[in-house]
Amino acid sequence: MPSLIGAVVVEAIGPELYRREHDRSSVDELALRYRTWDRWGVGDEVGAANRVTPQRIAEAAQSVRRGAVFSMALPLDRLGPMRGGGPRVNPQHVMLRTPHDPIPGLSDDSPQRAADDAVYMPLQSSTQWDAFCHIFYEGVTYGGRGYESITTLDGAAQNSITNLGDRALGRGVLIDMARHRERDFLVPGEAIQGDDLKACADRQGVEVGEGDFLVVRTGHLEQRRAEGDWGDYAGGPAPGLGVSAAEFLCERGVAAVASDTWGLEAMPFETPDLMSPLHIILLVNAGIYIGEMWDVDELAADCAADGVYEFFLVAQPLMVTGSTGSPLNPLAIK
Repeated sequence: MPSLIGAVVVEAIGPELYRREHDRSSVDELALRYRTWDRWGVGDEVGAANRVTPQRIAEAAQSVRRGAVFSMALPLDRLGPMRGGGPRVNPQHVMLRTPHDPIPGLSDDSPQRAADDAVYMPLQSSTQWDAFCHIFYEGVTYGGRGYESITTLDGAAQNSITNLGDRALGRGVLIDMARHRERDFLVPGEAIQGDDLKACADRQGVEVGEGDFLVVRTGHLEQRRAEGDWGDYAGGPAPGLGVSAAEFLCERGVAAVASDTWGLEAMPFETPDLMSPLHIILLVNAGIYIGEMWDVDELAADCAADGVYEFFLVAQPLMVTGSTGSPLNPLAIK
């Protein structure tokens, strides 16, 4: 999820930016319209992932034809996109023991050696899921839980990403917006509206339905990788979903939406008086999970080659108790 970056001016050089004006009142209207608090029972913490039923999982598994597997995870290492300026840093991998070191209790000439390692990383510093409790608006997060639902010692008592643990699999659909607009990548500030998502899906010959996991390609990650420098990828202006995308997502009942950008949304935001409007609508109110920094390059190339834009997705979070987000290795299987 993006941090507050203030007003940023993006020059519309070349392609149209497809942006629309919104404000806090229009976001509030959409948030209330699509709110699903307690829809699946009083106190529910699973949200839209309740739509991922055993039947839908079984049906999605039937889409596997070739057994081709595409990982959409960035490497977890010191070369990732986090450049400082906040609490998130790149993963720090350290060796606790190498085979150069004798195992305690065994003689130095023992034929046995071992290696152990550890990693320090913010849970949202690479390819990730956002939990509902990642965002609060007007004092509450999904289901109306207040600030007291998160403590410094124990983290999230409610709405943790671990609630997605057995529901993060099913039918995945790629929306390749960069190819749809016939460009290698969308430019910073460029927005993807709800009608754009529909037009792209129609052109690709794929329908987005209830319980689906939607993956949106902007080409932003690929562009930065090609340049050999992450630059302001983490926190700077970026292409992404516009506020009206909420209508497409919520009305079709998707379980989650992910993209190849750092914050999913078009940045600068379309709401000059509000930060992260889609996070408010989707996470806090509609209970739709958000995935960020998914590396979709190889999957997108394969979809373009065979014309098949649906796949079986396996995208389990790490089961870190009380976590407000999680790294993962999302797998698309075709």
